[in-house]
Amino acid sequence: MKYTRTTSFMTMAIMAAVLAGCGGGAGEQVNLKPPYVGVITVGVYDGGNDDLLTAGLGKTGLAAPAPQPVDPLNPSAAELRRIAIYNNYRAILDISPGGGYGTLYGPNVDARGNVTAGEGKIAGTEYITYSDDGSGRQNVTLMVQVPAGFNPASPCIVTGTSSGSRGIYGAIGSSGEWGLKNGCAVAYTDKGTGSGMHDLQNNTVHLQNGLRADAGAAGTVSNFTAALSPAERTAFNAAWPYRFAVKHAHSQQNSEKDWGRFTLQSVEFAYFVLNERYGKPSRDGGARLRTLNPSNTIVIASSVSNGAGAALAAAELDTQGLISGVAVGEPQIQLVPDARLSVRRGNSVLAGTGKPLYDYTTLANLLQPCAALASPATNVFNTINPMIAANRCAVLKANGMVNGNTTAEQAGSAMATLVQAGWQPEGNDLQASHYSFATLPVALTYANAYGRAGVQDNLCGYSFAATAPAASPTPNLVVPALAGPLATSFGTGNGVPPTAGINIVNNGSVGGPMLDAASISPGNVQDYNSPGALCLRALVTGTTPDALRVREGIQQVLRTANLQGKPALIVHGRSDTLVPVAFTSRPYLGLNKMVEGRSSKLSYIEVTNAQHFDAFLGFPGYSHRLVPLHRYFIQAMDMMYAHLKTGAPLPDSQVVRTLPRGLSGSAPNPITLANVPPIQVVPAAANRISYANNVVTVAD
Repeated sequence: MKYTRTTSFMTMAIMAAVLAGCGGGAGEQVNLKPPYVGVITVGVYDGGNDDLLTAGLGKTGLAAPAPQPVDPLNPSAAELRRIAIYNNYRAILDISPGGGYGTLYGPNVDARGNVTAGEGKIAGTEYITYSDDGSGRQNVTLMVQVPAGFNPASPCIVTGTSSGSRGIYGAIGSSGEWGLKNGCAVAYTDKGTGSGMHDLQNNTVHLQNGLRADAGAAGTVSNFTAALSPAERTAFNAAWPYRFAVKHAHSQQNSEKDWGRFTLQSVEFAYFVLNERYGKPSRDGGARLRTLNPSNTIVIASSVSNGAGAALAAAELDTQGLISGVAVGEPQIQLVPDARLSVRRGNSVLAGTGKPLYDYTTLANLLQPCAALASPATNVFNTINPMIAANRCAVLKANGMVNGNTTAEQAGSAMATLVQAGWQPEGNDLQASHYSFATLPVALTYANAYGRAGVQDNLCGYSFAATAPAASPTPNLVVPALAGPLATSFGTGNGVPPTAGINIVNNGSVGGPMLDAASISPGNVQDYNSPGALCLRALVTGTTPDALRVREGIQQVLRTANLQGKPALIVHGRSDTLVPVAFTSRPYLGLNKMVEGRSSKLSYIEVTNAQHFDAFLGFPGYSHRLVPLHRYFIQAMDMMYAHLKTGAPLPDSQVVRTLPRGLSGSAPNPITLANVPPIQVVPAAANRISYANNVVTVAD
């Protein structure tokens, strides 16, 4: 059961502000609402029909088919919340049988790792608001979940900045679940990405609760509205009908530069919420005091992927001591250049502090289709079309990007180029599936974000729209979006098309705008839109005004690796093919040691046979070769909490060597603890990761 209120909570905040403004309660620290926080919506969940972690679905429901609204065209806010929690939880974790769900992790596995017979529902209260500068143009969603078991005598807060470009529930299955199980308040933010989708043809947008509304009527409470005047939108629709603007790509704010700030705001919002509930009353009884504060509250900055990068950025920015420690998984983090650093693994040495995300993603976007032909028999979940990929190889050869006279030689050259650039050879067989599901969406979204491009710019000839099925009378052409998927897109979308029925379109395809993967390049050749891929690459290598804007945006998101002496743990899979360790976590460790010296308390845990998407472990070929990194994320959180709570030692940097599940016949073996040995406080010498004289040495 759930109910919502706004008035009483806001009244208390206003009273506190009035008292503070009058100077009442001399010497008292009154609990004040942060100035960027807007109207707060409060939901109370009983842990039965509805709850904080599973939206009432429980362990069984999260593993079942997706929940559906009673009226698919008019879902309620509660139904959208349930759909969002279901999809975001499953997007982070492997739910497939035998993969660890329900045995190593999941709602029914308690905070101590014990498998229970329960459903794992967690009662508590949820507070949601926007952070904004008053213009309504930012509207970054903040949320605090306070479990019923929160103990104000032993308070803790965990951050849950969304991974990828996901919405406010994007970290529910990672740091959200860990925090709630351990009785901590969880401070979430969508970091200015999320589910904002503006249907330009019909002028509808998302509201904070996921419902769709007319953009004009929504006004400043819209999650995202494209910055187009009515006349501009009309002209755009005439030229490019049925298109969508998406918040991460088209907000024109490069929100990544502020991910750390938004994460810190989520912590400040959590303190405000908690002190409104548990703070001591002021002497005159008219307000609450800041009873819970950094001096008596453990705060762990956490999350995975983009959310992990945001947690590290927040720790770097934190000058108020809001964050006690950091524990993150597979961070997407980009570093200021420093040529003094080098990273060694075996005979491989990479100089410098890695590569920016846009640099390595646009390189992968060009090379991966061709490289997939280097090992077609061993590729994992390969959906690459060999003929189209061969045409891409020919384009790369013509542009001097690969060597070889045959397609096989060119494919081998493409794969070798990826490995030489820094991808680990353990990820070679994953390149094909990553191209099919992730690479272009990331490259295109960040091209727009870093360049602060508007939807009207159609950067590199791409746009977002629904497309007709391949078997329809108008195969793969742009069509009006279906009302049903759009109505539930808050719950099903991930913030990066293709998502919720909205696809990537090649506006310049021969014959007219078409689904990008099926589009036709000049010369009537299908080559996965090589002109578009080359254009995206030129935005990081070229000198056009668009390229200069993109590179300026990249400079704004580079981090220093200065955690100011905070204890920190990073876990990352060696086979990560989306956010390779050579560009991110390995150099982050080295730069942190260079910057902080003996003050550094960062340890880095690299896990073999683990990659970026645990949810992919249900795909054919993934499950028997790879293990869930989430197992080690949980361990890192446990170790950091024990360190902050009791002073327990943190582990030294190390490689954890896992054992793939393998097959029994054609079926993957169920995972056991033998497949995922624990992180060691003191690793064996052969597994150590060390730093000395500006060199990080990773055990091979």
